[in-house]
Amino acid sequence: MTLTVEASSLSLNDVHRFLKLEKLSSGSFTDFLTLEPLSEFEQQDLLRIRSDFERYLSARKISEGLVKFITIAPLMRLAGFYDVPIRLTMEDSIAMPAAVNNAVEDEDRRITGRMDILAINNPQSMIASPFWVVVIETKNSAVEVGEGLPQLLTYAFKSLDQLPSVWGLVTNGLRYQFVYLRDEQQPTYQLMPLLSLNESPGAIELLQVFKAICKLPTFQ
Repeated sequence: MTLTVEASSLSLNDVHRFLKLEKLSSGSFTDFLTLEPLSEFEQQDLLRIRSDFERYLSARKISEGLVKFITIAPLMRLAGFYDVPIRLTMEDSIAMPAAVNNAVEDEDRRITGRMDILAINNPQSMIASPFWVVVIETKNSAVEVGEGLPQLLTYAFKSLDQLPSVWGLVTNGLRYQFVYLRDEQQPTYQLMPLLSLNESPGAIELLQVFKAICKLPTFQ
């Protein structure tokens, strides 16, 4: 009998065990990305996004939906994720049956869930041509980003079915944890430096990272 497990209920140890996913030492953005200086317009727009978030945060806890609306959406627009040929989808369902890629093989478990935001480059020819995927998991502002890491890794791992590597991001609107997954002999992931929207250097680097991922050549 197959046991269905929600991705939201998994711990980090569960993810390591069920997916045979290995954590490597923390990485650096510049190992994988070229970070370019921001224009004056980009810096001003980033400041508005940051100010909007701080205004809401000072009044109350910010819901997961608002985190998407007042931070993720404008950041992705500013970084170029709304441009052709990138396609954004929300709340895509996933289901990983026992032994997907011989990975989820423990105790006949089937992991299900919904990706918050999925960005796909070159979606019209995903099978015939290389492409890249970014998986984003959001939480409300009161939840530490580390609590969303098991879900993010599970969803991003699913995308390794068709890709050699995947970028992922888990955020509560204030803190941003990027993760880089690779499908090698054993699937691995690396945590990138934690970035904060309310600190100028972190906010600038956050937008630089978004832009750099958006400009990646396919199969990076």
